[in-house]
Amino acid sequence: MNHLAKLLFGILVLTGGLSSCSSSLDITQSTPSDTTPTSTASPAPTSREFAALEQSIHQQVNQYRQSLNLPPLTLDARISEQARLHSEAMASGQVPFSHDGFEGRAKAIGKSISLRGAAENVAYNMGYSNPDQQAVQGWIKSPGHRKNMEGNFDLTGIGISKNAKGEYYFTQLFIKRR
Repeated sequence: MNHLAKLLFGILVLTGGLSSCSSSLDITQSTPSDTTPTSTASPAPTSREFAALEQSIHQQVNQYRQSLNLPPLTLDARISEQARLHSEAMASGQVPFSHDGFEGRAKAIGKSISLRGAAENVAYNMGYSNPDQQAVQGWIKSPGHRKNMEGNFDLTGIGISKNAKGEYYFTQLFIKRR
């Protein structure tokens, strides 16, 4: 990326403050067990701040679903672990802000939960006193993210990380059990 592109990207992040992306995967057969996440480091313990933000996102998404007469999603620690690993990898620069490795996360979850489908929303922002609310509102305003939030899922996992620059990275995984 040239210097001008980096500068423009930085300006967009600082002025817009919010970016997000969505992805989904329909799983019609059982997932093979030979694919594992590439990270060998165990996740750092979740701070109280991150745990509170993750719980807040869970509540906000369920409130949104309830407003549409959709059933609530159950927060699952196994799914949150995969979401947290991805947010940590994005925050540390190990992977770009993206869905890189989404299929691997779905397969890892599939080792402990028999699943039929999976989807993922990611976001990052900085400079807000309410980063969780900014992420959820950004997802609601985006057709792709909203589709995942409104999807036929029953489980979810949420992971948040923050880097030294003050950027928050969010990953929410949506799972439909078999």
